[in-house]
Amino acid sequence: RALSARAAVDDGADILLMDDGFQNPGLEKSLSILAIDGGYGFGNGLVMPAGPLREQLASGLARADAAVIIGEDVAGSRTAIGGRCPIFEARILPLPDEEIAGKRVFAFAGIGRPEKFYRTLLDIGCTLAGTRDFADHHRYTPDEIIRLCDDALSLEAIPVTTEKDLVRLPAEAWQMGRALDISLEWAEENAVDILLRQVLGEVTGNG
Repeated sequence: RALSARAAVDDGADILLMDDGFQNPGLEKSLSILAIDGGYGFGNGLVMPAGPLREQLASGLARADAAVIIGEDVAGSRTAIGGRCPIFEARILPLPDEEIAGKRVFAFAGIGRPEKFYRTLLDIGCTLAGTRDFADHHRYTPDEIIRLCDDALSLEAIPVTTEKDLVRLPAEAWQMGRALDISLEWAEENAVDILLRQVLGEVTGNG
């Protein structure tokens, strides 16, 4: 992380945005945001391997500048946070794509909760001819891609995956299927401005 950050700065970057780096000590962070799946929350509240957390909730919240609950908070995340940091709300929206919406698709994903991706496809009118789950952060091999495309072809369906998975496919496979583009819609229109205000204030000296 530190080497890639230095390379980005040397190449002229002014802002570094790091995903999945809350516990990574390699960079001094100006702003740390917890992104929480509203449907899953903090799971059973235990640290790996007994649960999904990478550290105790109390210590994590003590370092967080804010939390964003994505989707309906059905897992009680707001209660678990208990006012220990500012909380924002957002939801994931699929972007219009006539080549996917309403079509018969074969969906595959290597993310934490693939069922969310499949549910989104159903929400835009797709027919799920089949699905295939992989481990989170899975790196696909050429043989796996061939099998996935063969499965889609046998089902007369379009192979579809997530944007996160697309970048982990071999480059030559990018044209074999499609990725569902999504965006994040904030409940508060100025949520991003509020989140960044403290960082910009520190930089400009405006408090």
